[in-house]
This record gives sequence, structure tokens and C-alpha cells, in this order.
Amino acid sequence: MSKITILDEKFDRAGELDLPAKYAEVNPHNLYLYVKSYLASLRANTAHTKGRSDVSGGGKKPWRQKGRGGARAGSTRTNVWVGGAVAFGPTNNRNYFQKVNKKQKRLALERALEEKASKNSLFVVPSLTIESGKTKDANAVIKKLGLKDALIVKDMLDEKTLLAYRNLSNCYVVDINEVNAYLVAVFNAVIFEKSALDSITKEG
Repeated sequence: MSKITILDEKFDRAGELDLPAKYAEVNPHNLYLYVKSYLASLRANTAHTKGRSDVSGGGKKPWRQKGRGGARAGSTRTNVWVGGAVAFGPTNNRNYFQKVNKKQKRLALERALEEKASKNSLFVVPSLTIESGKTKDANAVIKKLGLKDALIVKDMLDEKTLLAYRNLSNCYVVDINEVNAYLVAVFNAVIFEKSALDSITKEG
């Protein structure tokens, strides 16, 4: 059974907590499907080219069909002409949406938490609030734990804590309503506020 590392108020290791055993039984494919869907939803879908029906001009046949010794041509707006259309180019009417139902989203989050816990990269602390609102105090937390980067999950995100963490390129702070399987999976470590972790594990 995977363990969650318990930290005290000073971010010293104070023990371990069992992650629900059923998390280890979740099929990893659920996490794959969610991450694939999440990344697809971020696509800007702005690449667009014009086909023959979109390019103006070209109504008149450039030259007669026969008799001049050259290749026949019906329009100056085909894809082989300069100023013509693009053949098989991207269009912005493509739909990248990939459906993932509510149960799969939940299973994906459980699997992501399990993988972090199995690597001893899942932490829980009584409070993550940075009262000073200073970045150096937030950075001290990450340095003390020796983490390359971390996702910080609070029960309710306050302004001072957000100010403290937002200038750290290796940290991202969210509240309980924003956490998802992709965010948990993409960071090397995840630090939960105790009340936030309780809310997530109770939902499962």
C-alpha cells in the first residue's frame, strides 16, 4: 500500500498515512485518456488555410484547352499556382474535443495520486498558508523538502499564499476545485493541505 508523507507545521517529516488501497487497482489507461483529453482541450485551433472554394478570382480559364503545346489549366487558383489555394491544409473548423466522463476523471485522479505516493512524492501538511505573502518564504518550503517542482493544493486559496507562490516557476498553487489528474501527474511532487486531502479521499 502506498504511503502519503505527513509533514508538521515546520515541514519536517512527522509520519506516514495510507492512501486508499483501491487507488492502486485503477487501470492506468484512465489517466492516459484524461491527460490526452486535457491536452486536446488546450489546443488553440487557429491554423487555417484556404481551399479552392475560399480563394477569390480564377473564374476565367487562363488559356485555351488545346493548341499551345502546354499543360491544360482551368483556373489560376488551384494549389499549383502562386496565389492559389492550399491542398489538404489545416482548417479551424476541426473539433479536438475528446469526451471523458465524470467517473473516468475521478479514476484518473486516483491513479495519478497513487503514482505520486508510490514514488514518495505525495505530502500532506496541516496548513499551506504563507502569512507573509513573500516568495522567499514559499521558496524556503520547496528547498527544505528538496523538491524539483511541486503542485500546491489548498482547501481554499487565499491571496497571500497565491502572491507567495506565483513568482516561483517550479510551483503551481491551486485550490481543491482546480486540482485534476493532469496537474497531479505533470509535477514531480504534490503537497496537499490536510483539509484538501480529506475532501478528495472522501469523494472516492
